[in-house]
Amino acid sequence: MPPLCWRHHTLIQALLSRGPLKEKEFQSIFSDVTGKSVDHRQLFNEYLRKINMELSYVQFELRACRNQYDGGVYYGVINNVADEQSKLGTRYTVPQIAFYKGIIEAIVQDATAQGTISNIAALNVRLENQGASTQVPTAFRNFSMSQKEKSLQEFVQDQWLCTTPDGKIGLGVRSFLDLRSWFHNNEVPTCDVCNEAGIKADLCPNESCTVRIHDYCLKAKFSQSRIDKVCPGCGTQWPFMVAKAEAVEEEDADVHQPPLVRKRLRSSRIVEEDESQPPSEPLGRRNLRSSRDGQEDESNGPSQVQPSSGPSNRRARKIEDEESIGQRRKKVQTSNDGSGPSQETRRSTRTSSRLHR
Repeated sequence: MPPLCWRHHTLIQALLSRGPLKEKEFQSIFSDVTGKSVDHRQLFNEYLRKINMELSYVQFELRACRNQYDGGVYYGVINNVADEQSKLGTRYTVPQIAFYKGIIEAIVQDATAQGTISNIAALNVRLENQGASTQVPTAFRNFSMSQKEKSLQEFVQDQWLCTTPDGKIGLGVRSFLDLRSWFHNNEVPTCDVCNEAGIKADLCPNESCTVRIHDYCLKAKFSQSRIDKVCPGCGTQWPFMVAKAEAVEEEDADVHQPPLVRKRLRSSRIVEEDESQPPSEPLGRRNLRSSRDGQEDESNGPSQVQPSSGPSNRRARKIEDEESIGQRRKKVQTSNDGSGPSQETRRSTRTSSRLHR
């Protein structure tokens, strides 16, 4: 097997110097070093395999884990041997290590699987229970509250512990990376989906059932509409609400479709909405109303003209007015063809004027 090149060494050095890195950060370093995109998954996995082959000679491993609080994936280098010599390679004192172990045990023993303890509970962890013998070491008794607070801050800074948004103390990314075998040896309940330690998980609604599932595993399992949302252990209905991701995906699918398809979908939706809404006024009623209005206009005569109810009546009356005006103009033209009005016309005009008077 050929030795590792400088690209492999750079990836290892980045994890050793910076600590556990998020998946995107580690993949970004990989892209900068190799000049290849992370889409080349086969090349990425081949790099990790070669690195682990070489690190196995010194009992180290490049490992990926998932943060159970936010579901993010992290990469880091861990030590696979927990002997007395490896315990010396730390900058923490014996009381600090005992204090850390006490916090870890308090978190994993939580029956509610919340994966956290309060800050006060963490500071009140008794170090006497961490001693190997019945005689309490002097260093444990002299470990003051201020030293505990300072150690707690160091654990959070070094990613052995973390602080949750509600101000509680939880496990850090380094703990999820290094303590995988410790969780297994101490029989910490595992997730029913991924078989990893269920530190922060959802419990089955049935109190007699011991099934627990991580939140991100639960979403991946129950997000499929065809799968029954029941406990895989006892069959109890699991109260899981599907998020609005499906609706968002449908909208995104409409956006990514071609314009012609979007127009067809939009027109079909409009037709469905028009069919679902009842008509404001039937067509038959409008025809009856217009016919009634026409009959009333004829019965009332020209002196009592009613307002039209529609554009068709207005158009018909306009045509009638134009025809009557045209007939009057013709009469006037025919009467003006002679030298003047005839005697009969003058007599009829005089009689009509007398009648009006």
